Amino acid sequence: MSTLTITLSEDRFVQLKEAATRFGVAPEELARASIEELLSRPDGAFQRVLEHVLRKNAELYQRLAAL
Repeated sequence: MSTLTITLSEDRFVQLKEAATRFGVAPEELARASIEELLSRPDGAFQRVLEHVLRKNAELYQRLAAL
């Protein structure tokens, strides 16, 4: 396991604590579960945009790789 330290604004930290209280878990546990959920289910829209950009710039990437 690895440890990650993040910085949140006071407003966001309060929101995180309130949400954690609603779910009956510690703020750290809610943040960990949220990150795991995000990483296990990539956003389809983001994936489509990423693929479009990579296709659009494929020729540029090939030219740069040849340098």
